[in-house]
Amino acid sequence: MSINATLFVQMIVFAILVWFTMKFVWPPIAKALDERAQKIADGLAAADKAKTELAAANKRVEQELAASRSENAQRMADAERRAQAIIEDAKARATEEGNKIVAAAKAEADQQSIRAREALREQVAQLAVKGAEQILRKEVNPAVHAELLSRLQTEL
Repeated sequence: MSINATLFVQMIVFAILVWFTMKFVWPPIAKALDERAQKIADGLAAADKAKTELAAANKRVEQELAASRSENAQRMADAERRAQAIIEDAKARATEEGNKIVAAAKAEADQQSIRAREALREQVAQLAVKGAEQILRKEVNPAVHAELLSRLQTEL
């Protein structure tokens, strides 16, 4: 065979091979490549979606943390205000109770002072009567002179 015939036969065989490859081999390969490309695209889309969702979730978490920090700060401030109010109330009650105790003690002291004055007046009156009795050297009857004694007692 000549080179032209060989070349012509090789071209026919090559054309059959290309036709066979295009008809039976290339479609499954192209389909597999398309499926692979679709899977990769789906994976990338899912990764982007997950990345977006992660960013949104992180943002929500930060917002929740900021809200909880703010709420905790508010609660702490409320607790401090309540504590101060309780302390002030306790101080006011203690002051009021102290004033009551001082007033009661003052009233008791005044009553004791009045009682002591009365007792002292009686003792002075008795001493005056005894002194007068010794001066006059005669007995003075306290029942008879009760008015005189009471007047003397009020003057003292």
